[in-house]
Amino acid sequence: MNCRKANMADKECIAKVHVDSWRTTYKGIMPDAFLANLSYEQFTAIWEKNLNIEDNFVIAVENEEGKIVGFADSWKRASNTEENAIDLTSIYLLETYQGKGLGKLLLKELFTHYKNQGYTKVFVEVLEDNKTRYFYEYYGAEFVKTVQIKIGGKIVNESIYAWRSVDRTYEKLISTKE
Repeated sequence: MNCRKANMADKECIAKVHVDSWRTTYKGIMPDAFLANLSYEQFTAIWEKNLNIEDNFVIAVENEEGKIVGFADSWKRASNTEENAIDLTSIYLLETYQGKGLGKLLLKELFTHYKNQGYTKVFVEVLEDNKTRYFYEYYGAEFVKTVQIKIGGKIVNESIYAWRSVDRTYEKLISTKE
């Protein structure tokens, strides 16, 4: 498995992973009609925009054949007013690649970037019913608060977590052998 910085040529592959992973991750959480109407074209346009924003950090993970099977991105949300803080905005993997250590690989790459950029704190927002929150908690993210948001016509609870020490999380990521 190879983890690398994403580029514009990856936009269609990232969009496909994004749509496909939403359809599996959010099944039973989001309305079925909403998930069925997600389009690769729509998400390709989103990723073309995201990859053109200079401050966005986007990484992709490839399988042994060089196919993108997951990605992560990070940027500072407008609502994040804390100094030296950044937001982990997404980590998505195709369902068949989940539970194989790739999430940790992506998280390690993100925290290496955060450390190198001098960030000290990281926020992440995750739907309350998304089991990924346990992954974040395992690596030290602490619950901050719950907010309600509307996605696909449904009101859902979103949990906001924070890693209060980039250095401590980075050390845990490089020391665990999973």
